Formats: sequence, structure tokens, C-alpha cells
Amino acid sequence: MSRAVVITGGTKGIGLAMAEGFLARGAKVAICGRDERGVSSVVHDLQEKYGNSAIVGAMCDVTSEADLGALFALAKGAFGKVDVWINNAGTSSAQVDFVAQDRGVVRSVVDTNLLGTMLGSHVALEGMRAQGFGALYNMEGFGSDGARQAGMSTYGASKVAVRYFTRSLAKELRATPYLVCTLSPGVVVTDLLLAVYAEGDPENHRKAKRIFQFIADRADVVGPWLADAVLANQKTDVRLAWMTVPKAILRFFTPSYHRRRIFPDRAEATNEPKKPRE
Repeated sequence: MSRAVVITGGTKGIGLAMAEGFLARGAKVAICGRDERGVSSVVHDLQEKYGNSAIVGAMCDVTSEADLGALFALAKGAFGKVDVWINNAGTSSAQVDFVAQDRGVVRSVVDTNLLGTMLGSHVALEGMRAQGFGALYNMEGFGSDGARQAGMSTYGASKVAVRYFTRSLAKELRATPYLVCTLSPGVVVTDLLLAVYAEGDPENHRKAKRIFQFIADRADVVGPWLADAVLANQKTDVRLAWMTVPKAILRFFTPSYHRRRIFPDRAEATNEPKKPRE
């Protein structure tokens, strides 16, 4: 029987790439986003490709318990169950010093990345307890491992908190049938990442571009890998990471990664080497 997967923030970027990855592997998928027209458009396109019964979607603010509850109910009603819930929805500020950040943006980043993950986890686990099974995955990001970088204090703080929360939750539920894990996509070239640098300090962008030459990837490369990893995983409290230290080091010694353009002028990755089998 095919898996039923819910992905918050699944209308673009890594969320959409994961949705397509799951659908291509025979899973049923429910996605959400804040823009109703955007959700409808993405669902329509995916239904044309994978069938009307394979994908559903809804407008959802992940800081709203009611919206999240309705999303779980939508997936359960359409697919009869929810095997996997992925708290992917996230946002960031421009990469500028903390004191230069708008306080409303600071609140939005923390509310979406941390509170949205916690509320989504609560709704998902409540529903999974009612059905007796399920797996929860929370999305890591820069700062999850304690790394620091100028202009990333707000985003990084929200993500290190997500890691602590997820690992604590996994410990609480270790003796239960519910898996609680994290996903680490690494640096993915998405609209969100491009905006962080385009609207931030140009010097920060200049410094980051050199390392991103080797460690950044397109969403359509990373998303399917994460889908495969989730479908194969049977353990709780694991971190499914696309970019590892050995992989990054290997890329420094691979000529094709020195030549590729991950941040071209029109924000589209071109002249890429063939997708490595990683």
C-alpha cells in the first residue's frame, strides 16, 4: 500500500521537490502553502502528471492550529491515513546584522520556523496516536549544528531550536511506534536562499558564493534523495543529511564542481555537471 505524506510549505522550493519525489515513487501527497491560488495551481499541475487521487492541497498558515488540523484531516480523508508528516515550511530574514532586521521579520521567522514546527508536530502526533502509527520529520537548516555566520542570527537560532526540540521529542517517544527525525537538505538554491542574499549585505553574499560553488545544489536534485531516504528509514531519532563532510571534501577535488555556475545572473543553475550518484 502506498505511503501517505503531508508536506507543509510544499508549493515551491525543496518542499515541492520532495512532493514530486514522493509522487514519482508512488506515494500520495498532501501539500499546503499560504497562497490559495498558488496551492491550487501546483495541485492542478501535479494532478495532471500523477493523477487526481495522488495529490491534494490546502491553504495553511503553520502558526494556526486550526489550519494545521484541517490539513491533517484533509490528508486523512483523502488517503485514509497519514504515514509521514514533514514540517518543511520555513522563512528567513535578509542576511543583515540582527539590529538592522525589522522586528516584524524577526517574529515571522521564529513563528514560522520554530512555532510552526512545534504546532505541526503536535497536530501530526495527535493524529498519528489516533491511528496507531506514523513518522514525523522536521526540517533542519543553517545553525542546526551550532554554526554561526554574520547576518544569520535569527534564522540560525530558530533552526538550532528545531533540532533540540526534535531530538527531545524523539527521546520522549522512543518507546512508542512513532518515528521522530530530522531532514538536513544542506544548501539548496531556492527563491528563499536567493532572497536572503539578494536583500542582504553584498559582502556576505560574496563570501558565501565561493563555498556554495561546492556545497549548494538544486532542489530537484536534493528533493528526490530526501524522499528516498524517508521512505527507506525505519529508525527514530535519525538525521537524514544530503550534504556530509566527506561529500563536500570530495567535491573540492572534482573538476566539474569548479566549473559549474550555481548562482548565475538569472538565478537559474546552468552549466551543471551531471547529477552525481550520491
